[in-house]
Amino acid sequence: MKPSDYLTVSALTTYIKRKFDVDPYLGKVYLTGEISNFRLRKNAHQYFSIKDDHAKISAIMFKSAFAKIKFTPEEGMKVLVVGRISLYEASGSYQIYVERMEPDGVGQFYQAYEQLKQKLAAEGVFSAPKKTLPRFPKRIAVVTSPSGAVIRDIITTTRRRYPIAQIVLFPALVQGNEAAGDIVRQIERVNRLGNFDTLIIGRGGGSIEDLWPFNEEAVARAIFDSRIPIISSVGHETDTTIADLVADVRAATPTAAAELAVPVLSDVLLQINQDRVRLLNAFQHELSLYDERLKKLQNTYVFQQPERLYEGYSQKVDQLSNQLEQTMTHRISLVQTQLSATSQRLMSASPATQINQYRQNRLDLVARLNRGVQQNFVQQRQRVAELAQSLDYLSPLKIMGRGYSYVTANDQVISKVTQVQPGDSVVMHLTDGQATAKIDTIQPNKKD
Repeated sequence: MKPSDYLTVSALTTYIKRKFDVDPYLGKVYLTGEISNFRLRKNAHQYFSIKDDHAKISAIMFKSAFAKIKFTPEEGMKVLVVGRISLYEASGSYQIYVERMEPDGVGQFYQAYEQLKQKLAAEGVFSAPKKTLPRFPKRIAVVTSPSGAVIRDIITTTRRRYPIAQIVLFPALVQGNEAAGDIVRQIERVNRLGNFDTLIIGRGGGSIEDLWPFNEEAVARAIFDSRIPIISSVGHETDTTIADLVADVRAATPTAAAELAVPVLSDVLLQINQDRVRLLNAFQHELSLYDERLKKLQNTYVFQQPERLYEGYSQKVDQLSNQLEQTMTHRISLVQTQLSATSQRLMSASPATQINQYRQNRLDLVARLNRGVQQNFVQQRQRVAELAQSLDYLSPLKIMGRGYSYVTANDQVISKVTQVQPGDSVVMHLTDGQATAKIDTIQPNKKD
């Protein structure tokens, strides 16, 4: 074959890709398997794999398609996907382009509901302290559809129970893809106005898809951040949404929400009248008690014989006067004693007395100095005599006077026989002079 008969890699890949694209069985494939190698990329295309026990296929889900799913895919999650099979020419590998995806065995709405519920629970959104509903609200905001039965039920119940409360409707979509954003905007609007006591959000019953806007994270965050207490009334009694869990109070129906928001005015008026009667009775009872106490006080000796009130004080004044006199006498005597002692110390500290004292001290010191000098002179003379006697005992002349002498040779003292030889001349030093001698023989001492 000639070289021109060979296909290029690009040509072969293009041919194979066309086979994939025109195959009617690969244009729409329904596939089940586990997600593998998944890493969430925000606002981007998602790349992952779908596998079973024996095979694996690469998958891509474009950003527009991924934005439509209601749950967050996770590693190892079993899913159902719908897509087309095609070839990626750059790498020569085939892959599935996913158009739809949902959990296998559990609907995607329920999966998303459980994921968001776990996330908010971990953040403490559900367990955070709830705001208390005001007992007598003046203005109530309602975020719901203007055409639904919710607003009619709330208005009817409120007018029947507490007609003095004002109901203000903040119309919002309660179903569809745009509903969550609309609900969030109205909740934030009510909070910006800030002149409402209670906020009710709700809609009628429906499927989980219909109620889904109230399971959106944005709605849950808006309810949690609201400064105004919120009553959630979404669906029927058996339906529980994320909004119900985050709200300060959950009502099973819109009618129940209105009943929770306002009291019954007639009951309030009856309670006020009952409280008025109890207050009047309590006041009269308290007044009668004070009247009895007043009469008792008027009959006491303080008012009957007021002079008795001061008897104890008069006696106390006398006792204090005696104590004051005794204290003053004692203090004067003490001061006189201190003054006498101070005068004596002052006399003893006069200049004349101090001069005489110093003169006497000087005479004593001179006498002590003379005695000390004389005593020291005597002690030193005795010391010199003792040292002279000790020196005399150690004098060589004193020793030689007792018959001792010493021998030198060449100006060296001879102390051993090994220092001289027979025939050497030596000098003998005596007490009154010297004598020269010659060594004749040497006789060492015998060793034992």
